[in-house]
Amino acid sequence: MKISDDIRAFSAKLGHDFKRPDLLIRALTHGSVGSPTRPDNQRLEFLGDRVLGLTMAEALVLADRKATEGQLAPRYNALVRGETCAAVAREIGLGDVLKLGRSEMVSGGRRKEALLADAMEAVLAAIYLDAGFETAKAVILRLWESRLETVDDDARDPKTALQEWAQAQGMKPPQYLQTGRSGPDHAPEFEITVKLDDGRSAIAQGAGTKRSIEQAAASVLLGQIESQA
Repeated sequence: MKISDDIRAFSAKLGHDFKRPDLLIRALTHGSVGSPTRPDNQRLEFLGDRVLGLTMAEALVLADRKATEGQLAPRYNALVRGETCAAVAREIGLGDVLKLGRSEMVSGGRRKEALLADAMEAVLAAIYLDAGFETAKAVILRLWESRLETVDDDARDPKTALQEWAQAQGMKPPQYLQTGRSGPDHAPEFEITVKLDDGRSAIAQGAGTKRSIEQAAASVLLGQIESQA
């Protein structure tokens, strides 16, 4: 099967030369352009999620043989969550080679976090089906290498850390309020304010998902708390 130059370049970024390039094409085909004769990537996404999960679970257990399940679980969640998969997808330019329907392209589908995360998992499944688990694992460990090294810093995301701090002080969970929105519908920018029972608050603004801006607001407030300690 002949593939385009941009798909070939993307395959090189992955570090895998597909024996069956049709698998990669399918992994990059979103449901908005799929058809009975052109399968989309949803089934591959399901499989890729499991391939990624097993790889990360094994890597974490081998990296820290004394860690308890309670220590491993948040590390695992940080490595396999959608935000992480989408970030890896952006780093390798996955959005540029996605096959999307017109409506998704107009609405900024190549930048959507959920769409990128799903496609990343589908690509991992394509590698697994093309060359087996050991090859897929090697690709995953290379793409996730820096995140595996810093997973302890990422395991407790700012929202979780702030909520745990608030509860330790006898407060209710922090409130997150959308206090502003700008930009076009396909690329909105949010302003999020986080508030604590004691009146302390912080604001974060930026493009991305509301969740990511909430995380940013929580991080700002945690920084204020630490500086006042």
